[in-house]
Amino acid sequence: MGFFDFLRRLFGGGEAGDPPPPLAFPAKALPPKPAPPLPPKKRAPPTSYEADFLPISDKELHAKAATEEVRTSPWWGRTDTIPPADDARTKLIDRALVTRGYLTPEQLEEIHQVGDLMLLKKGDEAMVRQEAKRAVERRKEERAARKAEMKRLAEERRRAHAAEVASRRATDILFLGRDVSGGLADRRSDVEKLRTAGLPILASPAEVAAAMGLTIPQLRGMAFHIDAATVTHYVTFRIPKKSGGMRDISAPKPRLATAQRWLLENVLSKIPVEPPAHGFLTGRSTVTNAAPHVRRAVVVNMDLKDFFPSITFPRVRGIFEKMGYSPAASTIFALLTTEAPRRVAEYEGKRYYVAIGPRGLPQGACSSPALSNLAAGRLDRRLGGLAAKLGWTYTRYADDLTFSGDTIIPKGTKDPKSVAWLLARTRHIISEESFEVNEKKLRVQRRNTAQVVTGIVVNDKPAVPRAERRRLRAALHRARFVGLKEPARVRGEVAYVSMVNAEHGGRLKVRLDALLKR
Repeated sequence: MGFFDFLRRLFGGGEAGDPPPPLAFPAKALPPKPAPPLPPKKRAPPTSYEADFLPISDKELHAKAATEEVRTSPWWGRTDTIPPADDARTKLIDRALVTRGYLTPEQLEEIHQVGDLMLLKKGDEAMVRQEAKRAVERRKEERAARKAEMKRLAEERRRAHAAEVASRRATDILFLGRDVSGGLADRRSDVEKLRTAGLPILASPAEVAAAMGLTIPQLRGMAFHIDAATVTHYVTFRIPKKSGGMRDISAPKPRLATAQRWLLENVLSKIPVEPPAHGFLTGRSTVTNAAPHVRRAVVVNMDLKDFFPSITFPRVRGIFEKMGYSPAASTIFALLTTEAPRRVAEYEGKRYYVAIGPRGLPQGACSSPALSNLAAGRLDRRLGGLAAKLGWTYTRYADDLTFSGDTIIPKGTKDPKSVAWLLARTRHIISEESFEVNEKKLRVQRRNTAQVVTGIVVNDKPAVPRAERRRLRAALHRARFVGLKEPARVRGEVAYVSMVNAEHGGRLKVRLDALLKR
């Protein structure tokens, strides 16, 4: 009861330390202990407090104290100021104080006047705090509104970008995979150079797609490069090599094969190749490749290792750019005509075709032979010039390189026209042109052995090797008794012998015709 003692001392109540009355109210309210006489003073006019200080019983006091209004008073527990007189809880306490005689209404009025002054003084601080709080709230609201606006604008930009990307994807190509899309933004073709060569004038992906009769999505799907693809545009299988081992063949699927055929007929076939090349060309064959080497003292055969795969995507793109096509068109052409070697892998129940090497010319595509001749054009010029300078003759059929000469230089002689000198210079040029010699297939053939060039013996005159002719004669002889099992294949072999040597082929053809008439 220290607070009430303080109030008594302040307003002239009883002595400090007087024991408080019991908590329970007596049946009949006891009069308060008389206070020392005070000097007479003028009574203040009646206030609104007098109506609120009527006596209250113990039962009524407890009942009102339990009401919601009293229990939820905002002044509960406040120690920094005197609660106002109009607070429900304060009114109840004031009535109890007056009823028990602790304070008079006048004293309570003075107390509340002091409290009002305190509230008035604290009101400025509260107003400042309230204003600061409102400023913080406004700041939060402004930030939230600004954030919502930024989010709305970002969403609008995202939608606009998505629409722009969708539109561009339907009409243009700017990306076809990592490490292969560098030139797609450059659409500058050398129109005059293309027109002079009689080539289609194309510069942009849209023009390429239209020329091939494809849509942009179709062209993108066939040209797109990915290291781990879920689909492939090739059917890959293996066939045995004549020299042993297996050869991987990648045959393009119909739509890609059509695009490659278009490139072959409209672009690649119109570019002339170097004279030493005899492979995959109209009017040239293994026979024309072997003919320049007939009856020569020395014939040297060399083979380029992994010929088609070694002609990679950058080289193919360079071939088309050299024709005059823009980097964008050249990139698309190169992607349509090259493919990476792949292996099938299973991951989480899904099949992937994983690239295990760089993109190169696939064996099985109709465009690969023509591109290989163009890629080896500089090699043919350099080797042809070297051969002419040293007195040799040079031809190339695909990856088979053949040199022949009439001058025999003794071994160990340091003569520029010797075989050793020729091989050394040839290896150097081949390496500079980014090819590699297959040393296992290197052969130096002299007159005392069968000199074979692309499967044709050239010692005296072009001829199919004697072992092949004997095998074919034996098959025709056996067919007289057991019948001809594969007439189409045998007819093709006889035609090939006739193409190489009409005399040998004529005799075999007579026997074949006799069998077919039976």
